[in-house]
Amino acid sequence: MSNTHFGFETVDEKDKAKRVAGVFTSVAGKYDVMNDLMSAGLHRIWKRFAVSVSGVRTGQRVLDVAGGSADLSRLFLKQVGSSGQVVLTDINNAMLRVGRDRLLDEGANNPVAQCDAEHLPFPDNYFDCVSIAFGLRNVTHKDAALREMKRVLKPGGRVIVLEFSKIAAPLEKAYDFYSFKLLPQMGKLIANDADSYRYLAESIRMHPGQEELKQMMLDAGLERVEYFNLTGGVVAVHRGYKL
Repeated sequence: MSNTHFGFETVDEKDKAKRVAGVFTSVAGKYDVMNDLMSAGLHRIWKRFAVSVSGVRTGQRVLDVAGGSADLSRLFLKQVGSSGQVVLTDINNAMLRVGRDRLLDEGANNPVAQCDAEHLPFPDNYFDCVSIAFGLRNVTHKDAALREMKRVLKPGGRVIVLEFSKIAAPLEKAYDFYSFKLLPQMGKLIANDADSYRYLAESIRMHPGQEELKQMMLDAGLERVEYFNLTGGVVAVHRGYKL
């Protein structure tokens, strides 16, 4: 039996995906509202920045892994235009339905697939860019997911990882108070689910910091890996290439 982390809790690896699924099934209906409240709308700026550094151009193919409510897919669709393609995926059906319905409501009929980031059902060397935003920390085997993202990339393609990261030291105390005191209360009031947002705070603390994630991407075979800290390191955007 192998163990992994579910927030601060140690669990059997085979149970983590089920536990994470429960979290996102619970919060799917209020996911976007809570994102706006939790980040004071900054998550929209972070996502636009991630897309801007992706280098995606008209006519290219993009894979949005763990894309949930389709925020990045919608931004990428503007970049690739009618001659390109954006594929939205998520392991969680409830979150995927939210994203699919949003895209359909906006007249976008791009492909949608429910799949595991560790086992992407796409051919080698297919996409110009693979993105994952606020999803990598929930993956059981992050190294396997990163290798899969690299596999499906064309040579010259980019992996973009937008994720919570290690905040600057002077901000740690205030950030901890917000994360462990205020955030679960917001979750309880808005989404009627304090536990899922307590898990969110814990999962952020257990996720690799900037340099550690950079090394994981290099170990997965990506090259020229670099990262951009945003909002004092609350989040970081990592970019790596398949050469």
